[in-house]
Amino acid sequence: MRTVRRLIYRSVASSATLVALAFAALAFFIDFVEESQDLGKNGYTVLDALWTCLLMQVRHIYDLMPIALLIGGILALSRMAQTSEFTILRTGGLGPWRALQLLAGLGLMSALLVAGIGNWAVPLAEQMLTQQHARFSSQQQLTLGRGGTWLREKREVPGMGTHTITVNVGSALSEGEFGLVRIFEFDARGQLTRRLSAASAKVDAVRAAGEAGAMLPAEGSVWRLQDVTDTRWLSHERLSQDAALAGLKVIDERKTASMDWSSSLTPLVVSASVLPPESMSAFALWRYTRHLASNAQAAQRYEIQFWKKSFYPLVCLVMIALALPFAYLHARSGSMSLKIFGGIMLGISFVLINHISSHLGLLQNWQPWLAAAAPSLLYLLLSMSVFAWLVRYQ
Repeated sequence: MRTVRRLIYRSVASSATLVALAFAALAFFIDFVEESQDLGKNGYTVLDALWTCLLMQVRHIYDLMPIALLIGGILALSRMAQTSEFTILRTGGLGPWRALQLLAGLGLMSALLVAGIGNWAVPLAEQMLTQQHARFSSQQQLTLGRGGTWLREKREVPGMGTHTITVNVGSALSEGEFGLVRIFEFDARGQLTRRLSAASAKVDAVRAAGEAGAMLPAEGSVWRLQDVTDTRWLSHERLSQDAALAGLKVIDERKTASMDWSSSLTPLVVSASVLPPESMSAFALWRYTRHLASNAQAAQRYEIQFWKKSFYPLVCLVMIALALPFAYLHARSGSMSLKIFGGIMLGISFVLINHISSHLGLLQNWQPWLAAAAPSLLYLLLSMSVFAWLVRYQ
């Protein structure tokens, strides 16, 4: 059985690797053509474009590995069926369920590889790619859209109830450093009491325990603000009518070069808010969804992406299950090439539906785990049904 396992694994793995390299080369060429349009702008050279394209390949390989495994598996197993190798293995005692177990082992190893790439290599490459884009942008920063990104936290103030803090980040300068930061503090009645405007902020993680005056949980951060405008709205209840008529200012505005602002928004949460959900690890998505849920913010988009990231490695098992029936096809029955083409199209349709399901789940307000797992379960059921039919009647 070890020899059979080595034969099947080597055949499928070599075919899948060649397919993945072909797709990666095509993606690299397309990316380089697109990046070449920016050559010469802000010191952007050919080497910088090549490095940018190499960083993009990490995400491409992560996305293409399941479909490459499917196409490689179909080509390898159909080739073994055409040359009667698989027929000889069947007569030698390789039953259908033993063959399924063998390929499930290969799918499990591929799933572990995909999980490692998606949760470690892709976030690292996306972070480096973000810094690369910010480095050669005209403003030396990465803008986060017209309205920036918004964060929220709640803070208990003794004797004053629960205050809500809303933070707006306009751009990302580098890792842990952001530009155009605005911080709004609302009291328990929802009235604005304070606004901080800063040109930039660097977020440093700290342990809040033992910090004087920092009413934070055990884990938090310090925002080191630069070029700050601190605006406070004084409570009308604290002003007498005579003082108000005398022209006492209700707004107190001060400017300072720098100041520290303590927060429960950790660097991980802030970084997660400026990155696209597709480039985040499952752990970062889980932490960020918890933060959004605890602050009464919409978290369904990130929850769907968390479950999709969690289930995505299992797509390799679905791809292997879709490829296995091709080992039981008979070349003499004809239309072998057409059947292989149909199998590849079926796998591509799965990839498309897997991408569309998350958007449909967001629009239709489906359960996040159902929107992420439905395509895999549907195609796994389909492949197992075809496999059982072929084993029984072919």
